[in-house]
Amino acid sequence: MGGISSEREVSLNTGREIANNLDKNKYEVVPIIIDKKEDIIEKTRDIDFAFIALHGKFGEDGIAQAVLETLDIPYSGCSPLASGICMDKSITKSILKTVGVNTADWFTLNSADKLDLARVDAIGYPVVVKPNSGGSSVATAIVNGEKDIEEAVAEALKFDSEVMIEKYIKGEEITCCMMDGILLPVIAIKPKSHFFDYSSKYLDGGADEVIIELESPIREKVEEAARKCWKHLKCSVYARVDIIIGEDDIYVLEINTLPGLTKNSLFPKSAKAYGLDFLEFLDRIVQLSLKSRN
Repeated sequence: MGGISSEREVSLNTGREIANNLDKNKYEVVPIIIDKKEDIIEKTRDIDFAFIALHGKFGEDGIAQAVLETLDIPYSGCSPLASGICMDKSITKSILKTVGVNTADWFTLNSADKLDLARVDAIGYPVVVKPNSGGSSVATAIVNGEKDIEEAVAEALKFDSEVMIEKYIKGEEITCCMMDGILLPVIAIKPKSHFFDYSSKYLDGGADEVIIELESPIREKVEEAARKCWKHLKCSVYARVDIIIGEDDIYVLEINTLPGLTKNSLFPKSAKAYGLDFLEFLDRIVQLSLKSRN
């Protein structure tokens, strides 16, 4: 837990929750705080299994997983390939489009000087500006007009070398938690602020998150999209698919291969509705991960 990304504090919270709730009758739990990249090698020499609670770069992007594979240490969650693909939102969306999964129009840029306002106009305001490989809605903004777009791009570039500008889709946000390819109960997200930003995700009372039963034909569309995401992005063990139910269709936003596991996080709520308490849920992740890593 910890790490070197902008999501370090979230990772520490996730790590503490996992360490406190793993079954002590089955596992000897050793908290390992990552402060620099070398720690992945230096601090993991004597462990049998790595439960990854890292978020963001050097954690969720497949690099830490690749190091652990080199060290022959089994680890939780998706493979380096799936993690790397899903961390890059633009690559994810490109793959999804080829397999018929609906996603909002977008483009990326790596410099504020390359901002093409005509291209933004073609997508149509409002747009969402965010780091292409970021998470936790850090440096994410909804921009309603040309006067604010340059500032939003500049802010996002502080956190990533590439920025995504994406059509804003008005609708209800849901999250689809998947474990071993099985879709767990769907959660509807109703943030107290204007969108599901960092505060909404991690502060108590920041959003209402409720288990819902989708009605046909939306239910079938959501299930198909989630399963296609799992299959074509080569996910394994567990992952979370975020979707907007728009006025005309559903739109996949992104896939999280290391979703947060704090007491306020979405995945434990979905797992509980499925019938797994937090201890059982964490144990299932360990067992599925060991199976996936052979």
